[in-house]
Amino acid sequence: MANGGSYKKFLFDILALNMTKKRVAVLGATGSIGKNTLDVIRSGKDTFEPVLFSANSNAALLNAIAAEFPRAKIAFSGPRKTAEAAGFDKRNGVYLGRDGLLAAIADAGADITLNGISGAAGLEPSLAALNSGSALALANKESMVMAGALVLKTAARHSLPVIPVDSEHSAIFNLLRRQGREGLKEALLTASGGPFRTWSKEQLKNATLKDALAHPTWKMGAKITIDSASLANKGLEVIEAARLFDLNADNIKVVIHPQSIVHSMIRMNDGVVYAQLSRPDMRLPIHEALRYPEIAPSLGKEELGFEDLCLSFEKPDLDRFPMLSLAYEALRAGGCYPIAYNAANEYAADAFFNGKIPFTGISDLCARVLSMDWSGEADDLPSILEADRRARAAAAEL
Repeated sequence: MANGGSYKKFLFDILALNMTKKRVAVLGATGSIGKNTLDVIRSGKDTFEPVLFSANSNAALLNAIAAEFPRAKIAFSGPRKTAEAAGFDKRNGVYLGRDGLLAAIADAGADITLNGISGAAGLEPSLAALNSGSALALANKESMVMAGALVLKTAARHSLPVIPVDSEHSAIFNLLRRQGREGLKEALLTASGGPFRTWSKEQLKNATLKDALAHPTWKMGAKITIDSASLANKGLEVIEAARLFDLNADNIKVVIHPQSIVHSMIRMNDGVVYAQLSRPDMRLPIHEALRYPEIAPSLGKEELGFEDLCLSFEKPDLDRFPMLSLAYEALRAGGCYPIAYNAANEYAADAFFNGKIPFTGISDLCARVLSMDWSGEADDLPSILEADRRARAAAAEL
């Protein structure tokens, strides 16, 4: 009887384990990545259990998410007045402010945290997620650009994976899972070219914010859309790829691919190139990241057809889009140059968004900041944040 009872308990435990949902925290839940993640969670109700949602500005949408998922924790890191207007300050279980967000991450008990926060503000939450024992699904490329070694060291200390969510890095990550890291010669990151792919240098001088936000293939937030227009986003992705896949600048190439069907490629030492192809839909890499290490089943979306598919590729024009060449220079220089590149670009993109500089002023300002000495090393969080602060101060002064 005792043995029979133990066996039944064993079967029950196995069944309960198989029925356990993966606990998911979503940082930046009201942004473009967050909204796509919500779609994935809704389509996988039997697979995912949301335990935390955070936002920084869109209190109304965060309130709606809280009503839809009442068991999840809520963190609002934006201005206190906005939190008060939304009623967050009067509700139990809501975490407020920057420190509140970090505390919420520590308390959430997530199995995996998807970081969709925009910009340098996402670095500390990335580290907090790993330190809480959660795997990290990373859509915040700035975490790797600013502190790649620190993020990976933290992940290794806790034996946790960092799974890239950017479509380009997700493609390389999954290609390497299937083909293996040995024999890799180079990674080929694809770029749509943005809305200004065919514009002349003279036209770019008069580009408006409306022009820059008219991305031809992807629907994204304002900051990343401006970065795509200047190719700063691809520059950041070059640095991120170097960190994630332990590559140097010479092993990473950028190819302009306007259709955004090939999300990235890898070239092996034997000359063979492997590519990942799918429709431009961020729900696909998000789904793959949340299901890791399982090879994710299809989301049930329309499959890619080939009957009328035309794919084209071209070299990036570094003269018209110097932000890409500046990223390579920052990567090769090392030290705090990648931190300065990111900080100067964030400051310049915001200045363009607010009408303070022309579109071409983004690269001009970043080039001037990078002409300064950023050779010192920053290997812990305080020194990284200090380098970021100094670079923003330099951009403001210039």
